[in-house]
Formats: sequence, structure tokens, C-alpha cells
Amino acid sequence: MAVCARLCGVGQSRRCRRRQRNNLQDQGSDSEMDEEEEERIVGQRQSGVSVGVGGGGGPVSGAANAGLSDACEYGSGHMNRAGSGPPLPQSLAELPPELLVEIFSRLPGTALPVVALVCKKFRQILNTETIWRTRCVEEFGMKEDLRKMEAGGVSSRDLYVKLLHPYRHILGLWQPDIGPYGGLLNVVVDGLFIIGWMYLPPHDPRVEDPMRRRPLFRIHMWESKKATVECMYGHKGPHKGDIQTVKKDEFSTKCNQTDHHRMPGGRQEEFRTWLEEEWGRTLEEIFHEHMQELILMKFIYTSQYDNCLTYRRIYLPPAMPSALLQPGLFKGTYGSHGLEIVMLSFHGTCARATKLTGDPNVPAGQLTLDVDLSRPVVLPDLEQQRSIEELSRLVLGIHEEVESEAQQQAKSPSVTVKGAAEGACGGGSGEEEMEADHGSCSGSEQPGPSSITNPPEAQPFILPLGVMARNEVYPRTCRKCFYGTGLIAGHGFTSPERTPGLFVLFDEDRFGFIWLELKSFSLYSRLTDHLAHAHAPNIERFEAMLHNMQSWTS
Repeated sequence: MAVCARLCGVGQSRRCRRRQRNNLQDQGSDSEMDEEEEERIVGQRQSGVSVGVGGGGGPVSGAANAGLSDACEYGSGHMNRAGSGPPLPQSLAELPPELLVEIFSRLPGTALPVVALVCKKFRQILNTETIWRTRCVEEFGMKEDLRKMEAGGVSSRDLYVKLLHPYRHILGLWQPDIGPYGGLLNVVVDGLFIIGWMYLPPHDPRVEDPMRRRPLFRIHMWESKKATVECMYGHKGPHKGDIQTVKKDEFSTKCNQTDHHRMPGGRQEEFRTWLEEEWGRTLEEIFHEHMQELILMKFIYTSQYDNCLTYRRIYLPPAMPSALLQPGLFKGTYGSHGLEIVMLSFHGTCARATKLTGDPNVPAGQLTLDVDLSRPVVLPDLEQQRSIEELSRLVLGIHEEVESEAQQQAKSPSVTVKGAAEGACGGGSGEEEMEADHGSCSGSEQPGPSSITNPPEAQPFILPLGVMARNEVYPRTCRKCFYGTGLIAGHGFTSPERTPGLFVLFDEDRFGFIWLELKSFSLYSRLTDHLAHAHAPNIERFEAMLHNMQSWTS
């Protein structure tokens, strides 16, 4: 604090303020001298008296001249060691304005209001557009859009202070609270707006198509000098909305003109429009009666949330040295429920896929896949792969081993760390399982199997006869297969059960899972969208988010 005060020419104590006044009166005084000695020398210089170090009013000795020269050298901005050349600045306030602009441009925007409190000069310099334009570019990625904003009469400083900074806490990924269906919202700086984009999976079953986006709200400064929130839901264009911060890592949106959401043809027209956007087809084209019921149920449920929604922050999974592939978000096929979004993360020797979107059977937030990477499965030749009995024999054999080890672990309290980790990866369900997993498999220091870091060459792969796949076009080669369990349940998440299956790694961007009990196959493809402001500050925050996500949508 003392160093900062000395550089800035300000101080908290009376001595600092008196020293500042003395420096203004005589730049030759030594800032390191005692206060009394400094005042004595300054007063005598002002009265024209020459003082000697060893005597009263006699001539100054050589030693005294040297001492006085040193005092001028270190206490004044008008002299340097050589006695010539430009003055040496003694505080930030003495630097040229263009240099101060360069320095302030490199500070984070959150620190600039404090800098403005130092002195009037700093406050004036902080009105320079270059400083705020640099902050907008470096912190929020804005470039040519700033010129358009400034041409419209809105300064970069106003843009940062009134829009970007107040709403920076809502940038990133969020999960809307829509009961079992969940969702994925990405709030970004998009041109001259902050826009909340709802990410929707491709139309079933085109899992490898890009994600669809629909704007839910936007914030801008076009009409006035203050930020304006607009709801984008419906088909009548932007209208008045509101955003409220409920608590940390949570916010809500509210529409103030819900009549904009209604369509002239009533609910039937709204349903037809929604169905075409959600599924890319009409209800008549969906022949499966059960699927029609699920679609109608989703429309009725989700339409209740068109005027007010609450969002909770989610993070992208961090990369682990032992990870089988790059973690992230994936689209996957879920039978009659269509495509859903899952988050693949790695925890020691476990890989987990958590639902971000869900359905009435297994809601969003639940652990849909739990894979034990310490239990690889060696596939037989292609002819034997066609047999569901052969695949079941291989996977169920491992499943029995896992259950047997879990029973031994329950009986014997002295269990090895490795056995505890393997037992947690393969058994249990629900919130208790998540707690056990966090205690045993969540450490990033746990090394993975050597076969993970050096995957073998691709091997032929084919689905067994009788296994249903939404995608008939799937990869015909794979890198590795592992034992895992998948979560199944009845309507309303009744009687949830983890059933054995086969996790199939195809490449860096695709994996699959064979549900043995359901005799079905899910194909997952990576989301390739750039998701800014979505990384957790540390592994503990991500683990806590993953643990709490289950309770959000249960």
C-alpha cells in the first residue's frame, strides 16, 4: 500500500500528505529524509539561506553539497544522476498521458473504477475511448462491431459500463428448469447484443447434423443509453422482457408481453409450428402411436414455461490426462424420445455421461451412462459379433464379476482403493451412487489404463442381429470397447435400474452404447460449437455442479 501511495503521489497518513505538499514546493527535497529535516531544508531554501552540515550559518562543505545533490537526485523529478537530461517521473501521475492510456488499457475493466478514484488526472484519462475499446475486445471478443456502435452514438465506455459489465455474470452455459426435459442455453456476446441461444439437437435421427439454435432473449443499447432486455420467444418479433439474478450461478427471465407468444390459429397452430421446428415433420408423418403421445406431452409441458424460466449454471467437463477422449457435450439417440444432449466427463478410471436434456422416463441431470475403463471388452470376429447371445455372454460375465466384488466390498471393510473405485464405477444408482463416486473416482491424479493413452488400431465392428438402431448408418470400425451400465426407468422415473451394456469408442468425436436389456443401440456425436465462458474455474466447482445437477431436475 505504501509503495502504491508513493507511486501515485497520494497517501493515507498526514506525513504522506505533507510530503506531497513539500514536493510541490521544492522538487529537490529528499523523500527518504525525516520529516523535520525535510521541512527545515525546504524552509531554508525558500528563504535563501545556505546551510552547512557541520556548522551554523557558514558555507556549505563538499560533503554537504554531495548530500544535497543526492537529495535532489532522488527526491525531484527535475534532476537525474548525471545532472542533465529529461526529468525522472516520481509517480504514475507524472507519466505522459499517452503512456497512461497504454497502461490503463492493459488493466482489467473491473479495476478501472478504482483507478479513477486516485486523482482527477486519472479520471480524465479514463474517458479515453481507446481504453474501453481495448477492454471490450480483449474481454468480450468485440471488434468491428464497436465502430458501428460508436457511429450510432454509443461509446465503448458506455457499452462496457452499462451492458457488458453488468451482464457478464450470465455469459456461459446454463440449464433451464423445465422439469424432466431440461435443456442447454448458451449466453454470448453476439455482435452488439448479448443473446441467450437455446441449443436444440438435430432432427431425429440425424445425430451427426449440427445443432439448431433459437434465441430466447437479447440485451442491447440501441434505443437508449441504458441496456434493454427483450424476449425473443414467439413469432411476432422482440418484445419487452426482464432478467433477474436470483442468486449466484442462477438467474431468471420473464416476458412482460406474453400475448406475443400466441398465434392467430390458437393452440392447434402453435402445436403444428412447434412440431415442425422440434421434429421437422407433421404429426401424421409420425406413425408410432407411443411417440405421438410423448410428443404431445412434451408440447403441453414445455409451453407452460414460455413466460418465465429459471436457469442454473453448468460447466464444460475439464480435460484429464488419463481421459479416453476429449470430454465435452454429445448428441445421442434415445429411441422414441428423439435426440438428447449428454455431457461426457472422466473421473479416474470411470467415464460418465450425464443428461443435459431428458425425457419423462429418465429426466435431465441423471447419470445415463457409467463406464468402467478398467474393464475392456475384447470383441470376437465379425461373424460372432452378429450374435447377441455371444455379446451378452461377454458383457454379463464382467457384470457378474463387478457384482461379486461389490458384495465382497460390502462384507469386508478393508478394501483396496482400486477395488473401491471399480465397485463405484459399476454399481449403485441415484444420488447415493454419485456421492460414492465422488469419494472414490473423482481424483484427477488417478492414472488410467495404459491402453487408454495408446489406443490400438481400429478394428471391425457390427451390431448384433436383433439390436435396434435409430441410425442404420453407423461406423463399421471401433477403437476400443468397455463394460458399462445404462440407466433405464419407467414413466415418471419410476423403478430406475442400471443395466449392463457395451460402451463402444469409434473415434474422437463419436461413441456408442449397446443396451443389452433393451436390445437397442445409441449413437453419440460431439457438439462442435464454440462455447465461450463455459469452463469451470477449478475441478472442485465442476464436481460440485455435477453432483447438484441430479437434484435440479429430479
